[in-house]
Amino acid sequence: MSDNVITAAGQRIVKLLVGNPPQTVAQLTDATGVTRTAVTEQLGVLQAAGYVEREKMLAKGRGRPCHAYRATVDALKLLFVGNQHLLVPAIWQAVSDLGGEELVEKVVDKVSRSLAEHYNGRITAKRPRARLRQLIGLLKEEGRLVDVVTEKGGKLILHKRSCPFISMADPHFYVCQIDRKMLADVIGRPVRQVACRHEGAPCCQFEISLH
Repeated sequence: MSDNVITAAGQRIVKLLVGNPPQTVAQLTDATGVTRTAVTEQLGVLQAAGYVEREKMLAKGRGRPCHAYRATVDALKLLFVGNQHLLVPAIWQAVSDLGGEELVEKVVDKVSRSLAEHYNGRITAKRPRARLRQLIGLLKEEGRLVDVVTEKGGKLILHKRSCPFISMADPHFYVCQIDRKMLADVIGRPVRQVACRHEGAPCCQFEISLH
């Protein structure tokens, strides 16, 4: 997905497309009350960002085919991602209420293993340092902002400057445990979280022991 910033005008178009049949530029121009050029520019940005798809529509009679635009699944995420800050903590609370800390720990382990399998299937290296390097490459492909800093004593600190779980924070930081366990599973070495964005740090940092 592109890093393009979606403006208020772009979000307005997304809201017109979500849950509706594909719309042409002419229809969107009428609905928004702005110029055709402005609508076309916004659609270009939205399409590049993955929030809108264009499809060809057959014209009635002898008219020339035209294009229509529809919202993608990512457009839904763009509009409703804020609900996660309510839903995710409620899910964790339900798990805790139903099975206590023992069930919570099982869920954390299961989810972290599932995430690790997603990356392990794409990593070919055997040694931990090489596996870490390949993992960073995969994370960057997904749009993550990650760096590795070598500190005194040869410790490697993984800086995750962007957090995909920022809207999923819960009071017990279970999502952070999942992230740490996933890293340890993929890299094959112990990982310790030394800083957390949810606790006020500039970014999440994980100390990786390669010795």
